[in-house]
Amino acid sequence: MTDSAPNGNRILAVGVHPRVCALPLMQVIETMRPLPVEPIAGVPSFVRGVSIIRGVPTPVVDLGALLGMPGGAAGRFVTLRVGKRQVALSVDAVLGVQNLDSATIQELPPLFQEASEHVIDAIGTLDTQLLVVLRQGWELPDEVWQALAADEVFR
Repeated sequence: MTDSAPNGNRILAVGVHPRVCALPLMQVIETMRPLPVEPIAGVPSFVRGVSIIRGVPTPVVDLGALLGMPGGAAGRFVTLRVGKRQVALSVDAVLGVQNLDSATIQELPPLFQEASEHVIDAIGTLDTQLLVVLRQGWELPDEVWQALAADEVFR
């Protein structure tokens, strides 16, 4: 499942019950415990609000709600580079960093394969750069995740 040379295919695996998703590591700034979130009126239900992360007001997006799953309490935040800004994704768990070879990536379903068109349109209306970043992610089917986890060493 892994390439020996870094080639831009490094991912951060995150858990969004019951799914495992892969985010391109080159877009990840950091992971952290959830911080307080101030709700914002008039935004889609997947936008939880704004959190101050390292002194920067940062929108918080619930990845589970975005993918059509019931929202819940965040286990971790993953901050992403979105152009010159940052966005925090609320996820259940951060599972680790891994290399995915190009052949595996071509076989993976896109992160938004089951997301409604309404949700994708809402993201695009709010922030096209965020939509571009999230479209670079994938859902990791159980067999792929199990094979990666069997490597036991996340790089």
